[in-house]
Amino acid sequence: MKRILVTGGAGFIGSHLCERLLSENNEVICLDNYFTGSRDNIAHLFNNPRFELERHDVINPFMAEVDEIYNLACPASPIHYQYNAIKTIKTSVMGAINMLGLAKRTRATILQASTSEVYGDPTVHPQLESYWGNVNPIGIRSCYDEGKRCAETLFMDYHRQNKVDIKIIRIFNTYGPRMHPQDGRVVSNFIIQALQNKDITIYGDGTQTRSFQYVDDLVEGMIRMMNTPKTFIGPMNIGNPNEFTMLELAEKIIQLTNSTSKITSLPLPSDDPKQRQPDIGLAKEMLNGWEAKIQLEEGLKKTIAYFKGK
Repeated sequence: MKRILVTGGAGFIGSHLCERLLSENNEVICLDNYFTGSRDNIAHLFNNPRFELERHDVINPFMAEVDEIYNLACPASPIHYQYNAIKTIKTSVMGAINMLGLAKRTRATILQASTSEVYGDPTVHPQLESYWGNVNPIGIRSCYDEGKRCAETLFMDYHRQNKVDIKIIRIFNTYGPRMHPQDGRVVSNFIIQALQNKDITIYGDGTQTRSFQYVDDLVEGMIRMMNTPKTFIGPMNIGNPNEFTMLELAEKIIQLTNSTSKITSLPLPSDDPKQRQPDIGLAKEMLNGWEAKIQLEEGLKKTIAYFKGK
């Protein structure tokens, strides 16, 4: 049995990770300030004696005795991370410093949930981990993009200087049950609009692409990454390489919901990436053949069922 800390544990991804870690008989401390997370996401875990919930902001130091740390704390959708940009970058940078300090003191292995946004609007396609990215450091998305890039720097420097055991993953677009209905992300937006038979709003001409992975595949990849040899630290892409345009996604959701929604267009936001597709060759090699198992139609059906029940 391990004692595991999950920051951002009441969020969309964090709640699924807590659930999975508990199912493997670990003790789990869930840390969250509820900025975008919710007690409802983890309410079904409250009766588990191996589950602890702490309302805490990672900007402030936290003390506990732990074996592993999954650092997920940070708003991840543009609507939420742009709402308080300074808070977002403080969460990424100061949160990383505080969690790395805890890992150093307890000799815990710590995994950083970084993001495909470190690649910015990529000039390389698909994106390999060796690609340094094309990021605007002064744009409206920079609080998140550069915050995550700085967190990766801190992880590497704590590893080199203080011998902290680290793992870095770069998460590509992820969807599934417990997504925040007002997070502004394309999958939840489209599903809610379709279920209400409202116009589905696409930014630009809809030809920009994303690669969507179901949350269970991500959680499997995260746990496998945590259990790789200490000599392997990443960074590593975790995503589904199947690529879809926004138009294709909208049409698929209209079909699966039997919606009467029409597709309309709005101007493309500033610095919005035109393409996003992970190269997962490294993940396949290092994570015992890991790859996304749940493809888009199956995952959308599960997610649509969740939102129908809300």
